[in-house]
Amino acid sequence: MPGSRKGWRLSHAIPVMLVVLTAIAIAAPSALAQEQQRRPRNLLELLFGRSDRGAEQVRPQRPAAGSKKTRKKSVKVRPRPSPEPEIVVVDKSQTAQAVLVVGDFMGSGLAEGLEAVFAENPEVRVIDRTKGSSGFVRSDYYDWPTEVEKLIDEEKPVVVVAMLGSNDRQQMRVGTTREAPLSESWTREYQARALAFAAAVSEREVPLIWVGQPSFQSKKMLSDMLALNGIYSQAAEAAEATFVDIWDGFVDENGAYVASGPDINGQAVRLRSADGINLSKAGKRKVAFYTEKPLNKILGLGAGAAAPGVAALPDAGSGSAVPVDRTPPIALDDPQLDGGSELLGQKIEGKGDARNAAERLAIEGLAPAPTPGRADDFGQPATPSVAAAAPPAAPTATSQAATTSGIRR
Repeated sequence: MPGSRKGWRLSHAIPVMLVVLTAIAIAAPSALAQEQQRRPRNLLELLFGRSDRGAEQVRPQRPAAGSKKTRKKSVKVRPRPSPEPEIVVVDKSQTAQAVLVVGDFMGSGLAEGLEAVFAENPEVRVIDRTKGSSGFVRSDYYDWPTEVEKLIDEEKPVVVVAMLGSNDRQQMRVGTTREAPLSESWTREYQARALAFAAAVSEREVPLIWVGQPSFQSKKMLSDMLALNGIYSQAAEAAEATFVDIWDGFVDENGAYVASGPDINGQAVRLRSADGINLSKAGKRKVAFYTEKPLNKILGLGAGAAAPGVAALPDAGSGSAVPVDRTPPIALDDPQLDGGSELLGQKIEGKGDARNAAERLAIEGLAPAPTPGRADDFGQPATPSVAAAAPPAAPTATSQAATTSGIRR
């Protein structure tokens, strides 16, 4: 019985011990965590204790890579330049003067610039009749000497503005052969067609303003345009037309092509497009700026025209004398310099000589009397302030004997 009772106790004690050990193992981590939470984390908690009043703050977990809640990369947005104000074109009057613009795609840019110039002027109307791919070489595509006569008869312009030639660097059929650009035969035929164009405008008794070509990025095209501008200038001169040279406005100080440069207001802007050929909006306006002066002269809108409310200046060549009220000059003397107290040339009664010191010096050459003791007083000899010491006299025999006798004593 005793043995069986011991075995029964041992068999019941083992499960109880296992349960106790399991409970201790479960409670140990939580107790350890509480103990770690109770420990002060820094010096302030060690001195003042930890406050558990507020609710426990839970740190938000970072979203996993690739999730939709990932932070977006910051992208720097460059400020866009402020858009240029739109040009409002006023309604043109029925008596508005027509400006006919002809040429190629460069001439189209000139027409756009002139439209901006006269947008607010109801008395000037710009007519764009340019042909983008035209020129003097492909007369089979568009023959300008013939077509310009039809345009003048149709539009009745006051002046014709031409700008073309940028498409003409290509072979040209002369008779039955094709000639290379700027060869001798090519140049001769090209000059004849340019002269025919200028003569067609001149026969209609309409003034012609021929605008030259600007520089281009291609060096070969740049040199060819210089030669073509010479042909245009000669054709305009032969027809007594006006040639406008815009070359210097689109090159640097060395004569090289520039894509950016000063606009009509002197601000550095982009003048050409990325292809090195076409003009930007500012470039088109600059070409029109070169054309304004001769164009305004023909339209009667030159700089000499009086502004509203301001009287016009008299014409210098009219021959009519304009009375001018002139004020005679007055010469005054400074009393602080020569002691005078009267105006120049004024006569004083009771005095024999009314001239002051300045007049006597200028007329008779008589200088005023110097002040005694001043640096300019040269009338008296200068007396030295310290007398010059006389040189010592040579010793005589008597003095030498007296000196000797005195020493012996």
